Amino acid sequence: MALHEVTRDELRGVIAQLKESLNNHQQWHGALIRTLVCGLPGDKHDTSDKAHTECRFGQWYYSKAPEKLRKHPGFIALGEEHQRLHHMAKLLLISADADNLITPLDFDNFANALERLRLEISALERELENSLFNHDALTGAINRFGILPTLREQQELVKRHAQLCYIAMMDLDLFKAVNDLHGHAAGDKVLAATVHYLIKHLRPYDKVFRYGGEEFVLCMPYTELGPGFERIKEINKGLAALEIDIGEKEPLRITASFGLTLLEPDISVEKSIDRADKALYAAKSAGRNCVMIWDSSMESA
Repeated sequence: MALHEVTRDELRGVIAQLKESLNNHQQWHGALIRTLVCGLPGDKHDTSDKAHTECRFGQWYYSKAPEKLRKHPGFIALGEEHQRLHHMAKLLLISADADNLITPLDFDNFANALERLRLEISALERELENSLFNHDALTGAINRFGILPTLREQQELVKRHAQLCYIAMMDLDLFKAVNDLHGHAAGDKVLAATVHYLIKHLRPYDKVFRYGGEEFVLCMPYTELGPGFERIKEINKGLAALEIDIGEKEPLRITASFGLTLLEPDISVEKSIDRADKALYAAKSAGRNCVMIWDSSMESA
């Protein structure tokens, strides 16, 4: 599940709920420890098999959380740790109610369950905040400030011979005409639909950056030239066939041009981006709606 599918308002709501959940469970944990140490009667809700669905966080998690978030690995892992925490609490309360000695192992498992829950909440919260603040609000692409740090990190791996990495510059063909003929709201829908298509059809570890306007940079690590070229050609073909609903009688179609180049280990990242841009210019000059690979003949372009 890509986080671009979750609206910014939904992201803010989830982040707030995660912060509240951690605070609530820390208070609940302290109250449960007091119950065990002081020999107080436990809350019947805490010994229920459905305790993890009945607490405030559980009610939100199972009933109110955005549906688009439910398949996210971090969200699933958080639910598993939350359920495990309540299960450990149930075992302790049952033992205490039966006047049985709580073993150090059972207590440690309960304490560790809270720590694992805290880690899952923090990890998901950081990921959501990264998506909220480092991604373009309209398209869901990573904003341009993330391009150089990401590509420099990939270049270090290239230098160590750990991988190859290709980058592609993409530009929507004749995009100005979309705005002129259909309005900027339609243009926004085209940009968003295009990036959503890219994210859906690239690999999970490929990245899409909004370079500016209707230009985007794609980062594709662990890619040889042949497979990378074929992947971009398939994406180019798919974009041309994509029907985009802009709120008019007929859907809109648009094409894109791509310039592809290797992220070289011995030149600057900026130079590699410039090469991709020159290859894109060559694709535009060749009639648009195609993919061109950078070569040295384009250097003077």
